Amino acid sequence: MKGKVYIVGVGPGDPDLITLKAVKVIQQADVILYDRLINESLLNFSKHGDKIYVGKGIGEAWKQDKINDTLVKEAEAGKIVVRMKGGDPTVFGRGEEECLHVSRHGIPCEIIPGVSSAIAVPEVAGIPITSRLVGASGFAVVSGTRVSGELDPDFIPKKGTVVILMGIHDIEKVEKALLMKRKRDEKVAIIENGTLPCQRVIKGQLKDLTKLVKENKVRSPAVLVVGEVIDLSFTLK
Repeated sequence: MKGKVYIVGVGPGDPDLITLKAVKVIQQADVILYDRLINESLLNFSKHGDKIYVGKGIGEAWKQDKINDTLVKEAEAGKIVVRMKGGDPTVFGRGEEECLHVSRHGIPCEIIPGVSSAIAVPEVAGIPITSRLVGASGFAVVSGTRVSGELDPDFIPKKGTVVILMGIHDIEKVEKALLMKRKRDEKVAIIENGTLPCQRVIKGQLKDLTKLVKENKVRSPAVLVVGEVIDLSFTLK
């Protein structure tokens, strides 16, 4: 009898932001596949499941095909398989690719939504992503990493808030694309290790984005925010 695969979003870093449904599924798991962006304390919810680290950092050994095949292999052995993903599984998380792959092998698959870093990281840093106070009535979430090449400026709106994920390692190209659609003096915020105690927030102007990232030695994971909402920044004490 075949098992089942759960593609589970576990939130942006702070373990308290995981959902109750995600916890329940993890507790039932026979096998857990997790990557480098997972807060490893979340693995403690599983008392008996085998844990498999699959990497997924730039240059790391596990390729997507190998992850897909492992999900199928474990589920075909009759196991409950949990694929833990940071943030939400289908916000640039390839959760849909993995679910489609196992489904094509006749294995049931369910996606468990997670709190996306695109929204949670700016909020925890004190930056709302929409606000009528500054006329930010919409937002766009854009990936700074594309299989086909550079970030396409067509995905960047001229108004509203822009949130860019996975853009730090290619920051020059990200800045170039943003400047094709946005004003040079617009406010920008760089949030490193968002929602965690070691979180850093660096603010400046869009024209200085690359300089800010390099001078402050910003490392992944980091979220970029562009827009007037940055003027509304608040800090909780």
